[in-house]
Amino acid sequence: MTDYGHDLILGTFHTPQNRDPQAPVRLAQLAENAGLDLVTFQDHPYQPAFLDAWTLMTWVAASTERVQVAGNVLNLPLRPPAVLARAGASLDLLSGGRFAMGLGAGAFWDAIEAMGTPRLAPGEAVTALEEAIDIIRGIWDTSDRTPLRVHGTHHQVDGAKRGPAPAHDVPLWIGAVKPRMQRLIGRKGDGWLPSLSYLQPGDLAKGNAVIDEAALAAGRDPSAVRRMLNVNGKFSTSRLGYLQGPPEQWVEELGALALEDGVSGFVLATDDPREIQVFGEEVAPALRELVATARRSAGTAPAARRRGAAALAARREGIDYDSLPAALGERAVEPGDRAYDAVRHTYMRSGAPGVVLRPRSADEVAEAVVWAREQDVPLAVRSAGHGISGRSTNDGGVLLDVGALDQVVVPDDGSRRVRLGAGGTWGQVAEVLSPHGLAISSGDSGGVGVGGLATTGGIGLMGRKHGLTIDHVVAAEVVTADGRVRVVDARNEPELFWALRGAGGNMGVVTWVDVEATPVTDLVYSIMVLDASDTAGLLERWAATVEAAPRELTSFLHMSAGRGGRGPMAQLMTVWADDDTDAAIRALESLADSAPLLDHQAVLTPYSGIVRRADAQHSGGGEPGSRSGLLEHVDQATARDLARFLGSGAAQLLQLRAVGGAVNDVAADATAYAHRTQNFSVAAFGSRGGAAGIDGVWDDLVHPHTDGLYLSFETDARPERLLEAFPEPTLTRLRQVKRQVDPTNLFSANFPIPPADA
Repeated sequence: MTDYGHDLILGTFHTPQNRDPQAPVRLAQLAENAGLDLVTFQDHPYQPAFLDAWTLMTWVAASTERVQVAGNVLNLPLRPPAVLARAGASLDLLSGGRFAMGLGAGAFWDAIEAMGTPRLAPGEAVTALEEAIDIIRGIWDTSDRTPLRVHGTHHQVDGAKRGPAPAHDVPLWIGAVKPRMQRLIGRKGDGWLPSLSYLQPGDLAKGNAVIDEAALAAGRDPSAVRRMLNVNGKFSTSRLGYLQGPPEQWVEELGALALEDGVSGFVLATDDPREIQVFGEEVAPALRELVATARRSAGTAPAARRRGAAALAARREGIDYDSLPAALGERAVEPGDRAYDAVRHTYMRSGAPGVVLRPRSADEVAEAVVWAREQDVPLAVRSAGHGISGRSTNDGGVLLDVGALDQVVVPDDGSRRVRLGAGGTWGQVAEVLSPHGLAISSGDSGGVGVGGLATTGGIGLMGRKHGLTIDHVVAAEVVTADGRVRVVDARNEPELFWALRGAGGNMGVVTWVDVEATPVTDLVYSIMVLDASDTAGLLERWAATVEAAPRELTSFLHMSAGRGGRGPMAQLMTVWADDDTDAAIRALESLADSAPLLDHQAVLTPYSGIVRRADAQHSGGGEPGSRSGLLEHVDQATARDLARFLGSGAAQLLQLRAVGGAVNDVAADATAYAHRTQNFSVAAFGSRGGAAGIDGVWDDLVHPHTDGLYLSFETDARPERLLEAFPEPTLTRLRQVKRQVDPTNLFSANFPIPPADA
């Protein structure tokens, strides 16, 4: 008896005939409507009666919404692996993660040779396939910043650029019947996909044994390889033979293959619409229930919970992996897993967590919090991982990633109260809200996560007109350290609601926020490049212009020191928060007088054209070093010392953001973000060497001018920073809330606030 514990995949295998080009597409749509998971197509590029399988898959992916697509199997000799990798990643990105890579070493060599590809002997074809797998995986591995080099006998790449990364961890399913190919699958494949018609009795067991042995020798758990099977047969009212009979007979016989031979993927080879419907609507649900019942009775561990020797050796001390709840274990990523490099880092910080949990609901977040509380390692929480400070990862601890909670819900009742999942990004939010004429002021990058910004502050490009992001949050769902899922607002647990808006990372895991969006027309978005040779003068003039400008104008200033014979440069990102282009031009002309203008572009655009969607995969970069402060004004002395700081070379970038106007209309005690008199935020970003490179110069030159700090840009962990982030009486009040919701300080990664004494 063999059962590797994979969830069942049920799908169809179609002929890509081109006599009626839309017929295979209709069959795929029928399979999706019948509840099946997968549609696959033969790939015979030398066959003139067939559609090209790759073109067909892309068309089917665009014509369906849920079903996964794959070649069954793609003819590798006629598809160069580097190009195949980029095409596969592109299709996966375009379809939202619905592509699987089925690969074959090649068959029908007379026809392949006739198409211009040299014939390979069977052993050579296996070697070529292994080289291709290395190339495909290498192209997809964007966590490695070095050019890809694979010097194989049959396939070579020498310095190929990596990427794009697919939308999900694309499986490689390999069609094979012989031991040499099966050993390759055990070493490097994600699935074995033979056809039942090519197998003799006992071949499944023999093939499983070969794959298992090869997997173990490579340090993998055999369950890392899914066992799949192309099947065919006929549905009839009476039992006429194997897979020749009524649906209940199919359920019995396929169930035996699942529970005794470990097959978890059944792909029905048919072009008959009626067979597709019966397979999807009658066989599939009954087969799933049969297998689930048998597994519950036998206590079969899910495949996602199994680990090979290499993965087990990479586990971290202080984490009880075996106690991880089943629902979380299915999607958890550990060191040694292939997906690990894609989830371990943040935008600027390299991380090495002991496990990454990826819950899909508030209840699963609660399970994760309760489990993490029992581990003897730190806990980090991540929404999108764009935070400059890098606190949303760690080394050796638990990382709770809420990226799957990314919904953006706009009510259909005409109200402006929108619900934002904490794992979404602000570019995604802007994209959804723009067609409704709505926006939320939210930073300057579309890749920033909703949860991080909406619990910290939210200094955005419409801030002087519309305030901070947190000023528009009217409710939130949060999981606290005791595992409770709480919905809070001004009436329901008002103290916790107050604390979440400015210090949310200390209080729990926010899963969604309700925000009152703002009606917004098109906006004027301007980017200027200025000569910053007179650095102090530029700073003083720019700041004075911003303070004197109407609230519609919000401007961010980015400055870099001179290097390589080039003088210091400045870039202004400025928004005029309505569509009055005449008023915008007058204000922008005043800004342009801050320094010699080198380049200027301005455009009238929706807010979604400014804060654009950006779903980047983070690859880290070491330990970030950044310092932050808030300024009442940029007077002559402040401008002089900021210029000296930039000229010292201690930082790569100096940034000032306007935070006055509507930000300061809110009372200091209305939210846990208490800084309501300052007009500018200043931040500096150092080298990969860490904060030590900028601390001394910052403390000498910039810190004396600051009044408070914005903690999202701060990596200095010295205790005095806490009171600067949360000045009294805010800190005392936060400590009281902390004592109520997190008395053991589970959430301590983000400027830890000590709970008040009892």
